[in-house]
This record gives sequence, C-alpha cells and structure tokens, in this order.
Amino acid sequence: MAAFSWSKRPGRRMTVHTKDAGADLRRSTLMAGAQAGDSVAYQTLLRDCIPVIKAIARRRGVALDHVDDVVQDVLLTIHRARHAYDPSRSFTAWLCVIAERRAIDLLRRVRRQDLREVHAPLAFESHADQAADPACGLAHADMSSIVTSAIAGLPARQREAVEHIVLKERSLAEAAALTQRSKVSLKVSLHRALKALRASVQAPRTRP
Repeated sequence: MAAFSWSKRPGRRMTVHTKDAGADLRRSTLMAGAQAGDSVAYQTLLRDCIPVIKAIARRRGVALDHVDDVVQDVLLTIHRARHAYDPSRSFTAWLCVIAERRAIDLLRRVRRQDLREVHAPLAFESHADQAADPACGLAHADMSSIVTSAIAGLPARQREAVEHIVLKERSLAEAAALTQRSKVSLKVSLHRALKALRASVQAPRTRP
C-alpha cells in the first residue's frame, strides 16, 4: 500500500476542530515515540484512536455492525503509514482524514455488495453442479437481464439513486451535487430501490 499523505488538491483542505488540544498533543507525542520504536507508546496511541474512529464512522452513516471494520482498516493504514506522519502537524487531524476516507471506502464496498446480492439473492441456496445441469448456468446468466429490467422499472428518483451511487459508484456527496438532491433523499431512495429490486428478483422464485 502506498504511504498515506494529505490531499494536495487545490481548494481541498480538511479542517478538523480538535476540542481537546491536550489530547491532540498527547497523540502527537505518542506517535513520535512510536516512530522512534517505542512499542508501549504505539499500543497506547492505537487504543486512544479507536473512540475517534468509531465516532467518525457513525457520523458518516456506517452501520453499527460495520464500524469495527472501519476501525481495523484505519489502524492498518496508520501502521503502514506511520513513518509518513509529520510530528509538527496535528495527529488528530491526520487521523480524521484517514478515518473519513476509510469510512467512505467501506460504504462503497457495502453498496457494491448490495448490488451483487440483488443480482443473485439465492445464489448459494440449493446449489447444484452446473456441469451436471447446464440449465443452472443459463438461469444464472438470465439473472442479469432480470435485474436490468427491474432497475428500468423503478420510479425515476429511485432509479437515479441506483445509477449514481451503485452503478457509477459515486459518493453520496457527489450524487447529491449532480442530482441537486439532498443526501437524505438519495439515501431513502436507494434503500427503497434495493428493497424493491430484491423483491422483483425473488418474486418469480417464490411463486407456486
């Protein structure tokens, strides 16, 4: 993994208001110790980071059962990029940038997973050997066209949310800017769309 660095894009500067300057100084000092090889300081620092990471993940809208995944990703990133941290800068701000990005990464992974589940909601149920039954392979191939038709049949606002957030993998903020809709509206539309798509895909399989 490449070393983590601050964004240098023009006009993009993340401002983090550290409520406790003493805590930020303590973290910076611990990180400097960790860079010098102090394992005790390093373990203390990582434990101190966890509440901050969890708070950012929850604020970003990460589901409770995925918050620990964000924590793990952030701690791994800190470990891999610890040599790149500049002790003259705020450690809390550095941590928050990493946590924000990892939370967004996870939300995008979850959206992709949701779409795969829509394509094959019962893929591993009553699994059969496709080599023994070629019809199984054809049925699986047909699922793609079923989902495509189901998406086309969604209400316009739900279809818009799916196209921007799931199919084109845009962030909620990017989709909101492009559609001139609020993030809340897009999230509601996406939730309803995925629910409707699952129902559409499962319906033929549940008929007598």
